[in-house]
Amino acid sequence: MYNIKQFYGVDISKSSFDVVDQNAKHDQFSNDVRGFKKFLKTIRKDSLVVMEATGYYHYRLAQYLFVKGITVSVVNPLSVKRFIQMKLSKIKTDKSDAKAICEYAQAAKVPLYKARNHVQAECLQLLSLQDLYLKQRTAVKNKIHGEKAMGTPSKMASRSLTRMLKQMEKELAQLELKLESLVEKAHEDQLMQLTSIPGLGKKTAILLIVLTDGFNSFENARQLCCYTGITPTIRQSGTSVRGRSRISKVGNRKLRNLLFLCSFTACRNNKACRELYDRIVEQGKSKKLALIAVSNKLLKQAFAIAKSGTYYQENYMSKLV
Repeated sequence: MYNIKQFYGVDISKSSFDVVDQNAKHDQFSNDVRGFKKFLKTIRKDSLVVMEATGYYHYRLAQYLFVKGITVSVVNPLSVKRFIQMKLSKIKTDKSDAKAICEYAQAAKVPLYKARNHVQAECLQLLSLQDLYLKQRTAVKNKIHGEKAMGTPSKMASRSLTRMLKQMEKELAQLELKLESLVEKAHEDQLMQLTSIPGLGKKTAILLIVLTDGFNSFENARQLCCYTGITPTIRQSGTSVRGRSRISKVGNRKLRNLLFLCSFTACRNNKACRELYDRIVEQGKSKKLALIAVSNKLLKQAFAIAKSGTYYQENYMSKLV
């Protein structure tokens, strides 16, 4: 996997981060450049520093260590949580969490961190802000509907809510334009290739490029499908448990929802997707299941085209078939 001789587990909070190495030695540093420099002096070049993805707090430390030539891994917090539960641990402190992260890194194959470039970092920030405004817009719309349902709404309240809604619509439009311009500038060819797939819209293609860093974050289509959360999960055990297969839904919800909406158009205009949809429906299975399969197919088509650098070909036949 990698030539690592020293492991460090890091538990990060807003103002500080705790570090525990494989020898159970514990240190605490401030979560700023000064603390990063002190931590860097204590570790060797052949070390692996593992931390949880904690929203904003882990990003600066991961970027700093990566630039300094230290091997870094950012893991899913849920994986560490399950690891701690498996050990039946009854202690929950910053030190114990850092120790558990270090032990998890030694027991499991953790993914290595790749630093984001300026465009990728800005695109992710725009997406995050877009999601926030969308939630707030929904809340404002619900509030306007609630005020009208009262029968005697306050004129001042209605005007204030209407102004707020218009401002959010304006901000969302500006964010979408900026995001589109950034992606077109950095990944123009790839965006054109992805949008050549019948059923895959420009909005979905942009989201795919941003979330996958131009499809460089995944080695194969299966990993991308797992990240999106449209892979099936099977629940069977012995003779009594025969649960229905469902998609995992452990992944990016926004991308999954956009792909599902794209599947409706793909069933009409995409030959491979239409044949897949008809075949599943003819077997007596539900149309929703068929649409999920089409979403999976669209994602695999997008991955293949992005990696090959070609445009969509309706009658293309793989040499492996």
